[in-house]
Amino acid sequence: MNETGRNIDTIRRLLTEARDEKYRAFQSKLVPNIDPETVIGVRTPKMREIAKKMFGTEEGSRFLKSLPHEYYEENLVHFFMIAMIKDFKECVAAVEDFLPFVDCWPVCDQSSPQAFKKHHEELLPLIKKWIASDHVYTARFGIRMLMNEFLDKDFKAEYLDWVASKQGEDYYLKMMVAWYFATALAKQYDASVKYIEEKRLEPWIHKKSIQKAVESFRVTEEHKVYLKSLR
Repeated sequence: MNETGRNIDTIRRLLTEARDEKYRAFQSKLVPNIDPETVIGVRTPKMREIAKKMFGTEEGSRFLKSLPHEYYEENLVHFFMIAMIKDFKECVAAVEDFLPFVDCWPVCDQSSPQAFKKHHEELLPLIKKWIASDHVYTARFGIRMLMNEFLDKDFKAEYLDWVASKQGEDYYLKMMVAWYFATALAKQYDASVKYIEEKRLEPWIHKKSIQKAVESFRVTEEHKVYLKSLR
């Protein structure tokens, strides 16, 4: 299908007009697992601006159905647009359509749908399903949503097991597990520190979780000293 038929002309044109070659070189190094030829070189605020401009338009709606995209920035704009969908069921459908095409950590990590915040009961089984996925970035997204939405008033200790039991050798998946536990150590210390004390995480994740917690301003100095002793 040609580009006009896929209705991506305006978004790609706007992204191309915002190209920054120096930033492109920098961004390509940050995302080594994707083809640098797919990186246009557009800064995040500009991509968010484009997403906001196109969201709700007829062309923007067609863009969300035009998968897969060719460029890294198109994927980011896509997820930024999804995050603006207010209806929970519509948002979830768009997320699930898109997750199989997410191929790198920035696309996975920079979108947090606002519709999720008021629908935790409906969201939780979806998160559990996403974490169980064999697709690295679907699982990473699920863990990040569990971290973002369920480490405060809706936290339950059993959620820690969902993440701790996630198996996989991919670096970006393991890093997300460590990030989750570092954040849990800041927000739900008593429940999460048991996983460190009992060495219930694999060695690399165990050490990385402690490292990230020690680097966090949200973890108390007393807790940092104790965590260092558990390395």
